[in-house]
Amino acid sequence: MSVLVLTLAVSAACCLGFGFVLQQNAARQAPLSDFLSPRLLLDLVKVPRWLGGIGLMVVGMVLGAIALGQCEVSLVEPLLATNLLFALALSRRQTKQPLGRQGWAGLALLAGGVSAFIVAGEPRGGSAVTDPFRHWLIIGAMIGLALLLTTYAKRSRLSAGPVLLALAAGLLYGVQDALTRVSGQRFTEGGLAELLTGWQPYAVLALGVTGLVLVQSAFETAPLRMSLPALTAAQPLAGIVCGVGFLGDRLRTDTAALTWEAVGLAAIVTGIVLLGMHPAMPCGADNSAPARDLQPS
Repeated sequence: MSVLVLTLAVSAACCLGFGFVLQQNAARQAPLSDFLSPRLLLDLVKVPRWLGGIGLMVVGMVLGAIALGQCEVSLVEPLLATNLLFALALSRRQTKQPLGRQGWAGLALLAGGVSAFIVAGEPRGGSAVTDPFRHWLIIGAMIGLALLLTTYAKRSRLSAGPVLLALAAGLLYGVQDALTRVSGQRFTEGGLAELLTGWQPYAVLALGVTGLVLVQSAFETAPLRMSLPALTAAQPLAGIVCGVGFLGDRLRTDTAALTWEAVGLAAIVTGIVLLGMHPAMPCGADNSAPARDLQPS
């Protein structure tokens, strides 16, 4: 892994983490009647704080896309998962909560898990799978699971709904990252004409908008500590599946390496949950009312 890729991925994580906190601060004031509706984005676009959060997220996605163009998805995705560290840092500044044992344990598990997965797996490039059936099988499974989670979220609304929506958005963002890498490769090989004649960039846009609606709906209906851990955990797992499944990413597969890779991923998910549930993460507003007025902030 080059210093450039590390810098790009961590910078992307920083922008994403800060952006998520600002977005949730604004989205929690949105009317509940906008739940899972594109109208939610039309309401939120009037709020400067939300626009600032979106701006940071876009910068993070651009930096992440550049990193994905330079390296394997299976290597970049775990680094992007550290966005939760930056989200917690900004939330701590807002809430004045100390890290405590939970925060330090989550930080150690997340950082250690990322290091263990990268060192044990040694992600490296290989030959991408050319069979379109395998592409569509993996992408279809991810999108289908996201659709199933969204369907259940609509039924549960304010109970498990935010977690399910965040999981669904994370799956879509993981697929989006994989297709972003494919789009970058097409642009490198044939320029703009080659890029625009493929379906991948349009799928990236559609997945991004859909994921944004899901994320803002999750932010709208629950505290950040309920939604962000699920989003942050699902995205790298989906990205790694796509990377290994059809992009040609290769990981070490001997018994010791697989064991440490599994331990690393488990530590990443556990650290994400501990950090996401930390008291420093901002609470949502009272959602018991049927609707709320959206106030610019």
